[in-house]
Amino acid sequence: MKELFENYATIIIFLHILSAVIWVAGMIVIRFAVHPSLQSIDDPKIKLGITLQIVGKLFHIVLPFIFISLITALILIIGAGFSGWIIHLKESIWTLMTLNFIYMYIKRYKAVKLFKEGNLASAKKAIFILPTTLLPINIVLGLMAIFFGVALKGY
Repeated sequence: MKELFENYATIIIFLHILSAVIWVAGMIVIRFAVHPSLQSIDDPKIKLGITLQIVGKLFHIVLPFIFISLITALILIIGAGFSGWIIHLKESIWTLMTLNFIYMYIKRYKAVKLFKEGNLASAKKAIFILPTTLLPINIVLGLMAIFFGVALKGY
């Protein structure tokens, strides 16, 4: 890993930062731009259907970047010899974010199934927690992790 990092440090760091930015920025855009705009749709079925589509697209966009972030983090930790409390804090934050993402993914999956069955009330109830609680939690955690990443570098 050390040799891999030494030969490709710039690319590895770039991919790591890019992954964090895409994941966190995607959540911010969905929560603070797209979600409020969706509230102007009057038809509840159309609103819910579009919401489920948009969240699904976001999840499928960020999923590979979550894996890239994990892989590049491991290379950075092992290859660059990073250690200390900030590394452990970042690992904990990204782990919580990933677990939260998995939970959101499952909630959306269940909501889509209920939506397709015509059970709009249950589908809406299943996905309600995403924009109100789970997404904001991941946004805050993601911003904290990015901050600690900058602090780790010592700039």
